[in-house]
Amino acid sequence: MFNRLRVLLTAVVIAAFMLVGAPAITEAALGDRILANGSSGSDVAELQDYLMTKGVFPYHTSTGYYGDITEEAVKDFQRKRNLKVDGIAGPQTNHAVEVLRSGNIGKQVIQIQNQLKKTGHYHSAVDGIYGSGTKEAVKSFQRQQGLSVDGVAGPNTRAKLDSKSSRSTAAGKTFTVESTAYTADCDGCSGVTKMGLNLNQYSDAKVIAVDPSVIPLGSIVKVEGYGTAIAADIGGGINGNAIDVFIPNQNDALQWGRKTVRVEVVE
Repeated sequence: MFNRLRVLLTAVVIAAFMLVGAPAITEAALGDRILANGSSGSDVAELQDYLMTKGVFPYHTSTGYYGDITEEAVKDFQRKRNLKVDGIAGPQTNHAVEVLRSGNIGKQVIQIQNQLKKTGHYHSAVDGIYGSGTKEAVKSFQRQQGLSVDGVAGPNTRAKLDSKSSRSTAAGKTFTVESTAYTADCDGCSGVTKMGLNLNQYSDAKVIAVDPSVIPLGSIVKVEGYGTAIAADIGGGINGNAIDVFIPNQNDALQWGRKTVRVEVVE
């Protein structure tokens, strides 16, 4: 069930999508303004998505509020990229954080894998992991478009991908799946999901294993009888319209059994 990532996210799983008491989210794109502690909006959520991709934002989903945790995540990223460490997401930091490369993981990687697949350069599973296959697909796309061939999805490459392939999303899909349940406490289990969440450490996590071709890794999914979860794992027996829900207690997992449930991809 569990596969270790080459680079593990330092993830703390929370149950709520939004921080209690956070200001209302406003519409903005990353780079439109300088972001700092106290900012809120869709651009903050986008920044957090990128920080998760780099493995420095310790939540499984963006909140849209720039608090102390986001400030520390920005500082961590700035240190790693030899930028001025001030916890402020200005032009230089925003430019650097939007560059995707080998070792990155998450929703933004899923996005470019989908775009590369649409343009005929990527033929593997859309798994949200920027590995050798994604890097080679980026290189192939860059050659075709007359770009610098380095396998790094920087601004020029991302702009070309956007122009050649519309952004895709699974959000809004509602369908039925066959569900089973699993725990992290079993012989041979590492307890670490495909997206690097340590379920032994965060036993209250709401996590499902999915077929990434049906529900992309990183998606937020409402599951009938289970609640709202993150699609953070895959499994050898999870193919097509099937999911495996994480339940920490083995007896409770056995009681879940095998049943058909309705799911909705929220994000």
